[in-house]
Amino acid sequence: MQVAIVTGASSGIGFGCATKLADAGMAVLGTGRDEDRLADLEKAINDGQRIATLAVDLTADDAPQRIVSAAVGRWGRIDFLINNAGVGSPKPLHETDDESLDYFLGLMLRAPFRLARDVIPHMQPGSAIINVTSTFAVVGGLRGGAYSAAKGGMTALTTHIACQYGPRGIRCNAVAPGVTLTPMVAQRLGDERFRKINTEMTPHQRLGKVEDIASTVAFLCSEGGSFINGQTIVVDGGWSSTKYLSDFALTSEWVAR
Repeated sequence: MQVAIVTGASSGIGFGCATKLADAGMAVLGTGRDEDRLADLEKAINDGQRIATLAVDLTADDAPQRIVSAAVGRWGRIDFLINNAGVGSPKPLHETDDESLDYFLGLMLRAPFRLARDVIPHMQPGSAIINVTSTFAVVGGLRGGAYSAAKGGMTALTTHIACQYGPRGIRCNAVAPGVTLTPMVAQRLGDERFRKINTEMTPHQRLGKVEDIASTVAFLCSEGGSFINGQTIVVDGGWSSTKYLSDFALTSEWVAR
């Protein structure tokens, strides 16, 4: 039985990835900070042989060792690492203080770096690491600031791992979601500007769903994805790769700046 570690598994994309991989027959160690939400993940998978959770602060010095020990101690192996944990609502460069910068980089670059470093020695040929990045790591993002910097760093980390450990049969890819309907995003949809940017500029006229991202991650962990290495798969309905504007946007009255 293959074993996957999923960080940020207590909600949103991480929760979806954990349940999707479990549906594919894997054992899953889900990590997060909220024990109650992790309990919900255990109930959703509902198989004590294939689910374990660990409440942990990924930025803690001992977090990688605790996570690896939990997976190896329970199942004796690690096949997949899904570095998903993250935080939103960044500010632009000139509004970002050092404390915020350190937090974003610590959670979304330093933590996945350190966890991958501790996981790789336990991986056998056929294993893979999937880093969940963002369209803000692919194109410039307004107000991206420290978030863009962290996710861009994860993209570079992805290609390094793919190159360095590919000869050992360990692949690494990134999945870059566009705006995806999660609790973290739902609160921002009340912002008309945010909503227009993401709906009127996406050729596929809906926002992303957790299932879209989870299915892509699961594919990259499957035999079908076994020759994909060092790539970023963007899942955003065409938002980042086109110059699309909806009929509404093209026919609306424009207001001068």
